Amino acid sequence: MIMENSSALPIANALTVDVEDYFQVSALAPHIDRADWQNIPCRVERNMELLFQMFKDNGVSATFFVLGWIAERYPALVRRIVAEGHELASHGYAHLRASDQSHEEFLEDISHAKKLLEDISGVEVRGYRAPSFSISTKNLWAFDCLLAAGYRYSSSIYPVRHDHYGIPDAPRFPYASRDGLLEIPITTVRTLGRNLPAGGGGYFRFLPYRLSRLAIQEVNRRDRRPAIFYFHPWEVDPAQPRIEGVSLKTRFRHYVNLDKTESRLRRLLSDFRWDRVDRAFQANLA
Repeated sequence: MIMENSSALPIANALTVDVEDYFQVSALAPHIDRADWQNIPCRVERNMELLFQMFKDNGVSATFFVLGWIAERYPALVRRIVAEGHELASHGYAHLRASDQSHEEFLEDISHAKKLLEDISGVEVRGYRAPSFSISTKNLWAFDCLLAAGYRYSSSIYPVRHDHYGIPDAPRFPYASRDGLLEIPITTVRTLGRNLPAGGGGYFRFLPYRLSRLAIQEVNRRDRRPAIFYFHPWEVDPAQPRIEGVSLKTRFRHYVNLDKTESRLRRLLSDFRWDRVDRAFQANLA
């Protein structure tokens, strides 16, 4: 465990899971017709079972940003998230990038997803994460929609430079994107005048585990802040079907080191203290 000092508990970092299936990833969208989703074998139940057990073994609570499309087809999965003490949050309904929708379309998507999740679970859904971190400087109106839809916080900004997402000069730590709406950015570490990714996703698979551990340690020790880390259920599933015809770049990003993710996650869970977003950032949400 990483201690702040000898008399204090370790900082509780926020562990988050974006609940979507392997064929719903934005990078694979050009190769998979959305209309065919219903005909593709899902693997999310198998992968979530592994995560539930892993979290239970380590005494960890997490926040699950669940896609409405998944919730509609697997309501028992949604109820289990709540029953096992995790936080239920929204990943929108159809995994459409916020930047690809109009103001009206986005509001409809996030409102529908919130109501669906709440009707299934019986609990309030306060958090949202945009697919592919697709809120940028070009569509900051999305925060107005989130506020109108009744969300209390978002975790949709990655303060890095990336070819598909990111606002590199955005604040690194929680801030009010609107009065009544908190943005909790994915964790970065500040090095040589730039933000480097430290919050999971593909970087957790691409790079050696020790780099992720050192980065989170740095945020806990130097910044004295909780980190927020994310991954997907399909990232613990090396046996998932391979999609043909994708570019070398996409193939690398999606499939590299899938066989190592589970063991790395187990190390991560034991090396740090983890909790739900609403508890890890309770002071900011109060």
